[in-house]
Amino acid sequence: MKSEKLKKLLAVCLLLACCFLTPARAEALDAKRNVLSNGLVVLHSENHSLPIVMVTLIVKAGQSDERKEKAGLANLLSELLTEGTEKRKSKDISEEIDFIGASLDASAGGDYTTVTLSVLKKDIHKGFDLFSDILLHPVFPQAELERKREQIKGFLKQREEEPSFLAGRAFKKGVFGEHPYGRLIEGSPETIDVIKRDDLVEFHSTYFLPNNSILSVAGDLTSHELDALMNAYLAEWKPHGLVKKDRGRPDEKKIKKVIKIDKDLTQANIILGNPGVSRDNPDYYALAVMNYIFGGGGFSSRLMHSIREKMGLAYDVHSFFAAYKEGGSFQIGLQTKNESANTAIGEILKQAEGIMEEYVSDEELSDAKSYLTGSFKRRLDTTRKIADFIASIEFFNLGLDYDKKYPDFINAVTKDDVLRVAKKHIAAENSVLVVVANQKKAELKY
Repeated sequence: MKSEKLKKLLAVCLLLACCFLTPARAEALDAKRNVLSNGLVVLHSENHSLPIVMVTLIVKAGQSDERKEKAGLANLLSELLTEGTEKRKSKDISEEIDFIGASLDASAGGDYTTVTLSVLKKDIHKGFDLFSDILLHPVFPQAELERKREQIKGFLKQREEEPSFLAGRAFKKGVFGEHPYGRLIEGSPETIDVIKRDDLVEFHSTYFLPNNSILSVAGDLTSHELDALMNAYLAEWKPHGLVKKDRGRPDEKKIKKVIKIDKDLTQANIILGNPGVSRDNPDYYALAVMNYIFGGGGFSSRLMHSIREKMGLAYDVHSFFAAYKEGGSFQIGLQTKNESANTAIGEILKQAEGIMEEYVSDEELSDAKSYLTGSFKRRLDTTRKIADFIASIEFFNLGLDYDKKYPDFINAVTKDDVLRVAKKHIAAENSVLVVVANQKKAELKY
């Protein structure tokens, strides 16, 4: 018994270590793409430097495919995939995964649902058996559904005490309105309560189809071995006609909102931003450079230099673009004393005005490009990251040579481009300001 436990522990340690080790050729992504007869897109990156295999499956269905009254459905389904199949109970799945020191997880997002497997090469057949079982044969047991439902509701209730959660939720709603992107991925206690088992079964049968999915496999596996695994464990996955999707893009009408949430806090939590861009927007790369200079570059950014270093108003201030399939957002966030909230917001607006009206310096442009191109290879420095990366670039139709094209996209950005996208995509007249604070002490003038 002790010998078995030791073997199991060693397997877990090896797998965890491999997840953080750098593949021998992280700087040179080499992946193959194949479309099977059932419509499944299979991506394969072969690398034998470590005895591990990482699998990422993207199902093109997520929060955007839910009905408003049943928000949280995709997330609840993902939580229940590993909680019981036609031949395994929740406990069986957990014990079998633990025994081989592997990991098997699922999660839902705004655009898609992800199922991942991390397994040692020697246990690849057991890993694929479990992976295919939860993918093809989940039963969503009623008892597990009730347990997960209460667990998520408890999690949401607990987060109601977190100022950053309240600010983020209000900002999403303010920017995206009634679009699904404007909701929490978990839904709300009210919508979760009306989700039935039949809803989960219907969502799964409608969207979890090979012709609606992308399978990415990276690691110690040859093409021949991958083909054998597909035939052994996914051959029964049959395609069906896809439901016509009408997700729609977020409403583009002009908005200007100030949302004040009163909490007895010493620190004001502030988010200021506006609607952003979808991932396929041609301004994406110029925005990446602009944002690095403005607020995304840590201590190199203008916001950090002015608000933290010069004025001492906040420990951290940052900005970022979140780009999805159908839209996105731009946001700036910080925490500061209630009494300095007005000053901090005023400085953000001043810095925004500056980057919209004047060219960035040659040094700022060069530093931003150097960082963005130099740090890009960190997206590919583990086998897990490679599996996730190639699945993502397939979903967004970026091409398997994206890692080679990305530096050229960034290096092509000019000072004119930075100024143009700043003027176009930082919009004071189309903004949402959220302040969670002791409103009496903050005395907001905005």
